[in-house]
Amino acid sequence: MENEKPILRGELALMVAIVINSFSVVLMLYSGSGISAISSVPYAFSEVFKELSLGTWTYIFQGALVLSLMILRRKFVPSYLFSFVAGFAFSELLDVNELWIGILPQTIPCRIAYFLISYFLLSIGIALENRCQLPIIPTDLFPRELSEIIDKPYARVKIIFDVLCLATTGLLTCLMLGYLDGLGIGTIVAAFTMGKMVSITGSWIDQRVTFASVLSKQTI
Repeated sequence: MENEKPILRGELALMVAIVINSFSVVLMLYSGSGISAISSVPYAFSEVFKELSLGTWTYIFQGALVLSLMILRRKFVPSYLFSFVAGFAFSELLDVNELWIGILPQTIPCRIAYFLISYFLLSIGIALENRCQLPIIPTDLFPRELSEIIDKPYARVKIIFDVLCLATTGLLTCLMLGYLDGLGIGTIVAAFTMGKMVSITGSWIDQRVTFASVLSKQTI
């Protein structure tokens, strides 16, 4: 059919999403505008308990989110366990990106550019994950699955989840460090707007392509 949309591999979409999301989280933190809301909680723990890296705390946080989803569904969901593979890759890439990100200049115009780039890349990455037809990073899986469980719009659930992450980070760093750490104007902007931006980006993608994976019924 002339108007039939092209079908892309979900596996490739997930790999691209993991790479750009892990880069974007570190770039947003490097911009000085604050870390992304979904990574703010493990970041706070990595600053308070420095024995473990940001990547390791991210993996622990992801495990807690997957466990919470199973409790909410009141059943064991095998596909959720596969999301740990994506989560592990994401966590490791966070540590890798932290090793080299310091070579980038830190002028004010550059920092503004870093935030804008990381914001839009994260929106694209999360939108790709939500459509790849595969288990995804637990921090992105949680709001998507929760919106289905409670039957509420994804954008609203995503925003509330991000704001709760932000509040948890603020409370933890204030109590344990005596000051706010990892939070900035960028964090607040992203927390209150990224859910909507992901929905807009996802709609744009849906108009142009569709995805199929080894777990989906659709084939290429």
